[in-house]
Amino acid sequence: MPLLTLRTNQRLDESATDAFLREASRSVAEGLDKPESYVMVSAEAGRPLLFAGSDDPAAFLQLKSLGLTEDRATELSGRLCELVTRHLGVAANRTYIEFAAPPRAFWGWNGGTFG
Repeated sequence: MPLLTLRTNQRLDESATDAFLREASRSVAEGLDKPESYVMVSAEAGRPLLFAGSDDPAAFLQLKSLGLTEDRATELSGRLCELVTRHLGVAANRTYIEFAAPPRAFWGWNGGTFG
């Protein structure tokens, strides 16, 4: 049920994208203490993105997960910023992350919801 989405103006080739997705999936699972089999990760690289009036390397991430707490979000912010810096060369101060914990009834899977 966790979903991590990345949008960045950095270009990634196929192998770099695959490496990012795989490590991000593991990192989210560990950070949320959930099985990786529940985690979905997507990446949109090379997208037009302006931050603070500059097109320098930047990233926007969204992490949605049932039961996400403020404490976990704080820890995950550091974990995800480090990952983005290492894989994309985007500084933490050029990365925004939106965290969301939707109600269980608003998260669908397998023809139903978790509510």
